[in-house]
Amino acid sequence: MALERARTRTHLVRPISRRRRWTAGVRQLRAAWHDTAALWREFRRPVLLFLLVIIGGGFIYGELYYRAYGEYYALDVRPYLMLQLMIMESPSEVPSEWFLIIFWYLLPPLGVFILGLGAADFLRLFFNRHERRDAWGEAVALSFRNHVIVFGAGHVGLRVIRELAAMAYDVVVIDNSPDPGVDDELNQLNVPLIVADGRLTTTLEKAQLRDARAFLACTGNDHVNLEVVMKARDLNPAVRIVARAWDTQFANQIERFMNVQAVLSSSDLSAPAFAGAAVGIDITQILRVNSIEYSTVRLNVEPGSFLDGATVGKLQMDNDMDIVLYGRGERVEVQPSRDMMVVAGDILVIFARHDRILSVIAGNRSKQDGKKN
Repeated sequence: MALERARTRTHLVRPISRRRRWTAGVRQLRAAWHDTAALWREFRRPVLLFLLVIIGGGFIYGELYYRAYGEYYALDVRPYLMLQLMIMESPSEVPSEWFLIIFWYLLPPLGVFILGLGAADFLRLFFNRHERRDAWGEAVALSFRNHVIVFGAGHVGLRVIRELAAMAYDVVVIDNSPDPGVDDELNQLNVPLIVADGRLTTTLEKAQLRDARAFLACTGNDHVNLEVVMKARDLNPAVRIVARAWDTQFANQIERFMNVQAVLSSSDLSAPAFAGAAVGIDITQILRVNSIEYSTVRLNVEPGSFLDGATVGKLQMDNDMDIVLYGRGERVEVQPSRDMMVVAGDILVIFARHDRILSVIAGNRSKQDGKKN
């Protein structure tokens, strides 16, 4: 049981500090400001037209009325007169001058037009709630700094988003056609979603690419990932870029020519895991440090193998590897003592160069297996 708990996948979670809570509050205020600005852009036509009519029209009406009758309407009263005329409430007797009568007959239909224009925009936003969610997602994204942008919220992208959110990083997601349920899950993770084509400059600007710490291209289309990587590198030469690719040769070309920090090929990532599963071991993906490949393997010590009967220290020194975890029955030790004896049936987690890991796996064969071969 203890070993099983040790093998469960863990998440790196940073504690939420007071400063982080304060930053989140400021971000919400900034997002509200951007969202209000977006609402203003939606309703600015009817609002500006309404203000123009009651203020500009009221000023003109007051001046014309003064010239005709010598009676002066105060400036703060004139907009109210226009409102009265819009709702067909007579502020006084109908004037006899034609230039004043025009206001009496023109303001009611103009008021209906302005009201209808505003109502049409409101109904469009009310019934198309996805549009409002998209606007809110863009508003939240505009408030982010030093965040991670994930392009593509498919099967792989969504898992990447979950991991980043679990590590307490700020994430902005771009996807032009998210699957059903993705929006709800992202809302639970407090991750804003921008529903748009990530290959467009305007979309990347909405995601605040210029202020992002990293950009991840996670779609299943190599050519789409290449196109968006080129655009992202052009907009922000300093951003860290990680891309997903199916073709290994294509991945190497992207990494070499596009100044991409990492291009992860699905075949390269899955091959060690598939091969390990076939022989009953767990092997991690390859890590490259200064062009040297490293990996980690969990294996059961086979009877009669070179591991059986050797101490931890001798195995580490002779094979240039690090035994990071040792398990026997219910007993589990991280960084076991060098004097500990390894016997058949023990479980070891070993970290070393990848070629050394392959040699260890090859040498962990029982005598019975050797005779069969």
